[in-house]
Amino acid sequence: MEAAARSGRGVWEGLYRVLMRRNSVYVTFVVAGAFLGERAVDYGVHKLWEYNNVGKRYEDIPVLGQRPSE
Repeated sequence: MEAAARSGRGVWEGLYRVLMRRNSVYVTFVVAGAFLGERAVDYGVHKLWEYNNVGKRYEDIPVLGQRPSE
């Protein structure tokens, strides 16, 4: 039990040493995480919107703007 608690604490201490010891590394990590998170959410919402609106979009209308042939 004691070793498991120590190893869990060691992971957090390692992350602290790598990411939060220097302000420049921490700020870079936060900015990169925010950028990548925004891209992931944007992609997911876009795919969900396309899935829910298939057949209702402008691209799905085959003869939009064409005159009927005589």
